[in-house]
Amino acid sequence: MKSEAAQNPSGDTKSLYGGTSTRRVTVHDIAAAKRRGEKWPMLTAYDAMTASVFDEAGIPVMLVGDSMGNVHLGYETTVPVTLDEMTMLSAAVVRGTKRALVVGDLPFGSYQEGPVQALRSATRLVKDAGVGAVKLEGGARSLPQTELLVQAGIPVMSHLGLTPQSVNTLGYRVQGRGDEAAHRLLHDAKSAQAAGAFAVVLELVPAEVAAEVTRSLDIPTIGIGAGPDTDAQVLVYTDMVGLTGGKVPRFTKQYANLRQTLGDAAKAFADEVVGGTFPQEEHTFH
Repeated sequence: MKSEAAQNPSGDTKSLYGGTSTRRVTVHDIAAAKRRGEKWPMLTAYDAMTASVFDEAGIPVMLVGDSMGNVHLGYETTVPVTLDEMTMLSAAVVRGTKRALVVGDLPFGSYQEGPVQALRSATRLVKDAGVGAVKLEGGARSLPQTELLVQAGIPVMSHLGLTPQSVNTLGYRVQGRGDEAAHRLLHDAKSAQAAGAFAVVLELVPAEVAAEVTRSLDIPTIGIGAGPDTDAQVLVYTDMVGLTGGKVPRFTKQYANLRQTLGDAAKAFADEVVGGTFPQEEHTFH
């Protein structure tokens, strides 16, 4: 049976989405939502203005993902994203929000050398950008990093399944198919929890595998292309609002078509400039 908070989140001061509390969401709030059986949304954000819109809409957790490489910086993959870029854009998102928990990605090359490098990188995101948590990819290979960060007081969100920083070895394909792969994914998720991660992202994972992982963990799972049974769902916001050009991932639902809206606005402005109808008297100073 769903709790009262899960049935009516907008009327509960404790609810992650729709609650009336104005303080920052914390990892303790995330844990409490799991205990209540409350589902919640997460979106990516890369700038202060967009983040402020999502914050006002009540989005409780925002991820400054290394997806910025693809959708914000023009890279072909997430691999080229630097810690400098992540720090700058994470700081912008923090400045644009008042309530959301802001999670900053540790980009490729900023933690793979080992726990000490991970701690230096995560400390920079926390101190210079002000994020409330960091996210890193990988299962067993990232456990020592997770353990040291948690011991140092930095909350860690783990990322399993398709890990885009490993695109050169994994490719873009569903992970966790087959009994052996599913068992390994479940083991990695439990290991991440044991290492102290406060949540686990499951990307491009069969729905039944994601559901089993969700049932098996005390910490929340966040799905992206992982079916409906995870505790939370995350989307890259440019996919969600229809800014992304070309083919979008199957797991994405477009809730707007801002690419067309922005294009129409730009054309209307250009036509008025060329036609001499902008600016008019009301736009002019004397």
